[in-house]
Amino acid sequence: MVDILVSSYPLFLKAAWLTLQLTAVALVLGCIVGLIIAFFRISSSKPLNYFAHTYITVIRGTPLIVQIAILYFGIANLITLSNFWAGALALAVHNGAYIAEIFRGAIQSIDRGQMEASRSLGMSYPLAMRRIVLPQAFRRAIPALGNQFIIGLKDSSLVAYVGMQDLWGTALSEAASNYRQLDTYMVVGLYYLIMIMIFTYFVNRLEGKLSNGKKTKKQTANDSSVSA
Repeated sequence: MVDILVSSYPLFLKAAWLTLQLTAVALVLGCIVGLIIAFFRISSSKPLNYFAHTYITVIRGTPLIVQIAILYFGIANLITLSNFWAGALALAVHNGAYIAEIFRGAIQSIDRGQMEASRSLGMSYPLAMRRIVLPQAFRRAIPALGNQFIIGLKDSSLVAYVGMQDLWGTALSEAASNYRQLDTYMVVGLYYLIMIMIFTYFVNRLEGKLSNGKKTKKQTANDSSVSA
């Protein structure tokens, strides 16, 4: 295992960078899709609500590898896309369903009185949502989003089955050439573990900063009320 780790690290580092790029693009697109679908879910429009509900049900009820295959070969019949973008779009569609439910729950957890107060002050609904509700909802969604991002990073390994040489795709190629499947898979597992540990660290730091900022604001408000 150690000799594979040493001899193949340039190849695996390149594959790890590709995996991170793929995951980042997929999650950014997934957040955009998820936010839109979340708004559809809380919309009073029945067609939009029905569309969002159907989308979430279908995506959450079918395996990711099936979705990747359908989207990859389906998109290939319409337009020519690289493996990278086909895989990124498939992962974005998949993660978007879960992110939508995270955003929906976070938005609905905010007290309705805040929206009503904002509207009474003359704010439009979109403005109140952008300035008042969404910042608080995003703060509450950070832990769940962090977990989903970690899952998204691990799920990205499935794009290897549509021809991408990401970490898992590179591991499959290396294992086929060196006939040491177990050692090779343990090495690639170590790469995934390191990336997830680093990502978890930064998510925890962000969550801690947001929590400390919230406590500081509360403390300032309490101090002001006492002095008054």
